[in-house]
Amino acid sequence: MKTFCFLIITGLFTAQFSFAQVRVNDPGRVVERNVEYRANSKIDQGINKGLDKVEEGVMGIFKKKDKSKQTKTTPDNAPATESANTNPDNNKTDNAPSSQAGSSSNPSATNTNATGTVTKEPATLKSYSKFDFVPGDKVIAVEDFMQDAIGDFPAKWNSSGSGEVVTIDGKTGHWLMLSKKGEYFPEYITNLPENATLQFDLATNPEFNFYSSELFVNLVALEKQAKDFITWGRHTQGKDGVRVALHPRNAGSTGGITLFENFIGGERLLHNEATMRQFNAAEGRNLVSVSFWRQKQRLRVYVNEEKIWDIPRAFQPGVPYNTVVFSTADMHTENDRYYISNLRLAVGAPDTRNKLITEGKFVTHGILFDTNSDKIKPESYGAMKDIANVLTENADVRVRIIGHTDADGDDASNLTLSKRRAEAVKAALASMFGIGSERLETDGKGESQPAGPNTTAEGKANNRRVEFIKL
Repeated sequence: MKTFCFLIITGLFTAQFSFAQVRVNDPGRVVERNVEYRANSKIDQGINKGLDKVEEGVMGIFKKKDKSKQTKTTPDNAPATESANTNPDNNKTDNAPSSQAGSSSNPSATNTNATGTVTKEPATLKSYSKFDFVPGDKVIAVEDFMQDAIGDFPAKWNSSGSGEVVTIDGKTGHWLMLSKKGEYFPEYITNLPENATLQFDLATNPEFNFYSSELFVNLVALEKQAKDFITWGRHTQGKDGVRVALHPRNAGSTGGITLFENFIGGERLLHNEATMRQFNAAEGRNLVSVSFWRQKQRLRVYVNEEKIWDIPRAFQPGVPYNTVVFSTADMHTENDRYYISNLRLAVGAPDTRNKLITEGKFVTHGILFDTNSDKIKPESYGAMKDIANVLTENADVRVRIIGHTDADGDDASNLTLSKRRAEAVKAALASMFGIGSERLETDGKGESQPAGPNTTAEGKANNRRVEFIKL
């Protein structure tokens, strides 16, 4: 590999999704990139061209709020805002792992105009037409860091490095910022069943450097979680686990890059690298929704609507996978960092046909909506297609669609919202999937029929649901 000096761009470019920069005092050390991860022909070709043109990106600002400032929780019936202190954990967002606007985190197309400003067209259900992800039946863990003060390390996590909770200008909620080498472990996750889904939002600064660390997401089996999570750093000493790495900039800026590996007894079984389109800082795609789906041995991973991995034998039978560990190595430049939020773990394989046709009732937590709106989020496509397939295969079946909310906000607003959302699901099933509207009735129950307690984030997430009742 040749060594190059890179030009540093100063100045600001406008963008629809702007960040505020959170400064870190210690400069990042120069990364020694893993030769195994980077020494391939594409990289050599990109580097041999000299990388003489620094990619045009979107330079924004990450703003760290004053630690002493109190966080305000937005009630369920409040108007939609883009305030950095708005709580996304309410009926309006369904605690969905995506941005509030939808257009920033899940672009269906990116266009660069003559001034270099990146603009994004909003993603739609149609743009997710190949997205087959269906979240688990029951939400068992939700993390949006709203209980943590700005500037603190989150109380329910452990780490060998350092991180802090921050806000992002123009985006709601809190984010965990990872800018230093280390391993990061959510202590409340103690089991990863054979059928489970893990979702989270992921962001980086737009000018993220190719030589800075990947973000490693490790799904592993640990005998002593509090002690052994540190073995899943970049050069892992871990024994049994599955690892996916995500990086927003490939050589030559042809996209982002992702890595898959799995280990049994400390021995690596599989290893592969691939380019991904959606997570691509050079094109302004630096905020994405990430979805992991385990079905026994099989692992599927999505970035926005793009399926980046589908490994039939990723997990080993008989291994008690129980822990999620995020990890990073060194950053090449001071301002490079990852941000994660809206983590959501759900378990249980959806059994749509059996539950609807045989039991007469199917409940999904996978149909999500924009803030204070009946607009269906595009990442709901897999759940919508799942129920549409059952209705298509059983043409004589009629159903009633019922919307439910949690108890945040006032009763009347929640009732109205639940009815509007049920109508939106009916309209989408008819227009996008060809289900006759005469087969579909709608209703809404608001907060009146909770499925769980409204005193925890997990309980509220399970209360926000859509039911299909066979008539």
